[in-house]
Amino acid sequence: MKKTKLPGDNISLKTKKTEDPLIMQWLNTQSNLMDSLRYLVEKEIASNGVRNLQAFVPMERSTLQAGEPAPQEMDLRAHLAAGLGQFAAAVEEVIAPPKPPEPTVEEEFDDDDIEAWS
Repeated sequence: MKKTKLPGDNISLKTKKTEDPLIMQWLNTQSNLMDSLRYLVEKEIASNGVRNLQAFVPMERSTLQAGEPAPQEMDLRAHLAAGLGQFAAAVEEVIAPPKPPEPTVEEEFDDDDIEAWS
């Protein structure tokens, strides 16, 4: 029987020799691997509760294709691009110098106009 993990216990992870290059890239990109994994676990628990994920993970999966972003990533990129555009517009609006008020144009009347009204 598997030993129950307690807070502060070490856990060990080992990658497969045939690990997808994108997984290795993700692992090597993390500045704090444990915190990144904890974040993913928190998202899983928030979405699906505490469960044995192995009961739901297919044995063979080809979700990742090295070099091609996942469909969710494409959606995320589009969402982020739209958000960045809105953010840039908001920043521009905040830091843009105020436009000087347009001068009020007073009509000038010459003597001919005054005579025409009389």
